[in-house]
Amino acid sequence: MRIGDIEILAIADGMGRETAAEILTRPGVADPWACHGHHREADGSLGLPLGGFLVRSGERTVLVDAGVGPFDDGRYRGGRLLDSLAAHGVGPGDVTDVVFTHLHFDHVGWAAVDGRPVFPRATYRAHRADWEHFVTGEGAQPAAVEKLTPIGGQLELFEKDFTLAPGIDALHLPGHTPGTTVYVVSSGGRRALLLGDVAHSVVQFSERDWQVIWDVDPVAASAVRNRIADEAADTEDVLVAAHFPGMRFGRILAGDGNRRFVAV
Repeated sequence: MRIGDIEILAIADGMGRETAAEILTRPGVADPWACHGHHREADGSLGLPLGGFLVRSGERTVLVDAGVGPFDDGRYRGGRLLDSLAAHGVGPGDVTDVVFTHLHFDHVGWAAVDGRPVFPRATYRAHRADWEHFVTGEGAQPAAVEKLTPIGGQLELFEKDFTLAPGIDALHLPGHTPGTTVYVVSSGGRRALLLGDVAHSVVQFSERDWQVIWDVDPVAASAVRNRIADEAADTEDVLVAAHFPGMRFGRILAGDGNRRFVAV
């Protein structure tokens, strides 16, 4: 995807798999997927691509999220991210910035491996609210502590929206997690939104009241998701969420009264 002068590349790491009806639900409906069967597999599962997005802007090479890492628990399997970067001619030392949309385990897996930062020259950035929630707070998660503690010497925490580089802006939009951040890429009159886990399935743009089990604040997460979709509807803005099929961008169409995501 090119947004004016800025290039965005999907960087695959692996694949996760969940039972669709167990992770995405509609309150009061037994099987909300009955009308959306073509968005899940015949066995009822939902494939979740894992990885990140590489954004090249001027002299900056920015990795947005870092996949699940060299990991395999039978449901989530990673390990390809560095090979995917290499296929685009990018080595770990070429990455100038690593930024996180949030700090769930499947987004920080290549932050550090064997106790060492994977990207030796990069500045790592995360929202302070997520850092305190996942790494230093009472509910700290072991996977986040293991992957993120080693990057402390290269870490910058932020609390406000900011411009990372020309054409790359960070917007704090809590709901999925306390520090969830959307990265907006803009150049040449065009915009792309890197949503992280603001949505887990394209169906969530059609169904306003669906909830995902991992949202820390489901009400806030729904409000953020619907606000983004409504603002992008029938514009030239393109969006992508971390786990969308093929990690493909798309547009929100709503001209016929039914809001939906269409891949481009």
